[in-house]
Amino acid sequence: MSDLTHFNAQGEAHMVDVGAKASTHRIAIASGTIQMQPATLAKILAGEHKKGDVLGIARIAGIMAAKRTADLIPLCHPLALTHIHIDFTTETTPQALVQCTVQVETQGQTGVEMEALTAVNVALLTIYDMCKAVDKGMTLTNIRLLEKQGGRSGHWQAS
Repeated sequence: MSDLTHFNAQGEAHMVDVGAKASTHRIAIASGTIQMQPATLAKILAGEHKKGDVLGIARIAGIMAAKRTADLIPLCHPLALTHIHIDFTTETTPQALVQCTVQVETQGQTGVEMEALTAVNVALLTIYDMCKAVDKGMTLTNIRLLEKQGGRSGHWQAS
């Protein structure tokens, strides 16, 4: 278990001590998609959904989720986030989907990967929640970290 930082020498879960780490500019980018019926995406894009601006509300939900990650993931440090950017892109072929990409930044002693991943998940779940009355078969897929910068481990990018 020595490679897993959230366990101490006795194998007990603990919050990692980041007190001695240097404060650096940290960035994480994550993404994911939600696949849906073409008619569902058409309603979203036309602004015809009964519950309102689906992507606008999902963006706010993602921002709120990034800020509350430490409340949701037990061993995450509460962070002062300096920037959150959420972007949605859509595709109609070969299948109808919305892709969510989130960039989160901080100046701190630990990274923001979990905040970016949490924001993606909650934004996509918000789309699901708002559209489930017309499309219960939507699928969340490909949720992953794309890139991280800063800290001792430096720059990492998904291949």
